[in-house]
Amino acid sequence: MRKRHLSRPTLSTTFKTFFDNPLTPTQIWQVLPADFSSPWVYGVDGKWLKRRGVFIIHRNVVTRENIYWSFHSSESYAALGHDLGVLSGLIGKWLPVGVISDWKGAIVSGVASRLGNIPHQRCLTHVVRFTDRLLPRRSPFAATVELRLIAQQLPHITTVEKKRAWLAALISWEEHYGHMLQEKTIGAGTQKKWWYTHGNLRRGWRLLTHNWDPFFIHLDYPLIPKSNNSLEGVISQASNKLINHRGMKVSQQASFLCWYFTFTRIKTKQDLKKLWGCWKNSNN
Repeated sequence: MRKRHLSRPTLSTTFKTFFDNPLTPTQIWQVLPADFSSPWVYGVDGKWLKRRGVFIIHRNVVTRENIYWSFHSSESYAALGHDLGVLSGLIGKWLPVGVISDWKGAIVSGVASRLGNIPHQRCLTHVVRFTDRLLPRRSPFAATVELRLIAQQLPHITTVEKKRAWLAALISWEEHYGHMLQEKTIGAGTQKKWWYTHGNLRRGWRLLTHNWDPFFIHLDYPLIPKSNNSLEGVISQASNKLINHRGMKVSQQASFLCWYFTFTRIKTKQDLKKLWGCWKNSNN
């Protein structure tokens, strides 16, 4: 900007047309279709923009290629259903061999309805992160500390034998501390008559035991990762880019991310020329 002696208003005016008219993933597919010649795994996650909307990224976690993205007001079933409907039409017969996600209800339902009954791994990094919030490290209760340690072993389970040992540890924990899950506190002079004394402990226990099958899909399907770290890394990089360009409105941030993920699809100068031609044709 300084070298070319351009002012900020001049730059803003110059790039406004790009902010107003970013390429859509569908347009990008027309000139740079994703490669699904080998088995692939579908990953999905979202980046919230000041709680005014969420930018959802869909990714082939095997080839680390971002295949679709969109901006919605929330991670609702309607939003995920819309994206998966469009994505299903784009990928055609090249269905993924599995899915990795943070297991939000909208994602689970959307995947089941659009992609069918395929293996769906729950991201273990998200599980551990959530249990860490529910089960503080310096809790005065041994039950909380021990359940936290059990939860932290999840990402390290790589064999069926380790899975059995982990489940045995849960059973042992319940034998020693299960009574705490039923303890109640009686209210005095409040609208609520009673509540569970160790509410967060109950939530942590339920998270680990209510449906543990999705924790171990990766044991039977080695191509499916046990965490969504690949996609979280991409979101972290995109967040850093937004930090470097402070002051943008939410709509501008969404457009910026559209362009950011568009450029992640470029591998050669020829790809860049194709995208430039596509953008010019769509805005003439």
